[in-house]
Amino acid sequence: MPSIPVVSAGDSPAKVVACLERDGAVVVSGVIDRGVRDSLLRELAPHLESVDPDASLNKKYAEDGGAADFYPGKTKRITALVARSETFRTFVTHPLMRSACDAILKPNCVHYQVHATAALKIGPGAREQVLHREEDPYQFFKVPRPRMIVASMWAITDFTAANGGTKIVPGSHLWPAERVARPDEVVAAAMPAGSVLLWMGGTLHGAGANRTDEWRYGVFLSYSLGWLRQEENQYIDVPGEIARTLSKEVRELVGYRMHLGIGYADPTVRDSRGEKR
Repeated sequence: MPSIPVVSAGDSPAKVVACLERDGAVVVSGVIDRGVRDSLLRELAPHLESVDPDASLNKKYAEDGGAADFYPGKTKRITALVARSETFRTFVTHPLMRSACDAILKPNCVHYQVHATAALKIGPGAREQVLHREEDPYQFFKVPRPRMIVASMWAITDFTAANGGTKIVPGSHLWPAERVARPDEVVAAAMPAGSVLLWMGGTLHGAGANRTDEWRYGVFLSYSLGWLRQEENQYIDVPGEIARTLSKEVRELVGYRMHLGIGYADPTVRDSRGEKR
């Protein structure tokens, strides 16, 4: 039976990377403590409270060319986490993520960037999500694609098979396009709160069905090569007036820098407050 390797936050970055390269995913336990999780919950609570868990994103997603049933229901979902949470910014710059991205992404770019962010509260009765790859929007490249994305799910509450812990197909980042996962090859990421699940952009994965009466809370964070268009439009979700308040490291990771000439901007153009960027 396939399994997702588990390491601890105290293990070497090389061990984490080796698991990613071999299995396409790894759980790292003990990454964030209760205090950090509580801070994140407090900062994001006002934004999540108003979200209707039964509101479907599928219609809009389908209009943009995506699958008509990609997003499961009974879910509270928000994005723009860099703008909304100071605590989340420490996730963006966390040494665990930086070391993984340095090893996996840096060989294919000068620098990498934040690709997408989301906070997800998965409610009772939520169905499972179709298996997919983070790299699927980049259809120009054939599967298995070059290494373009590293993704992660941060467990704010416990993840179990019963409450829909993220489904992973270990080794699928190396499969050809026609290879279909058998049911016995799909593994639920069971991990206690404070753990982080990392996976390669080419690894098949999807949210699991929540068969319990509890809500599962996770935070998604991914990175991509600096020359790709980001999945989440960071320049809208983190506009200039917010970006200028961020640390240089976070601002550059969001994408406020050039990549070999890609992404230049006229510094004399004024932002929405009438101030120069």
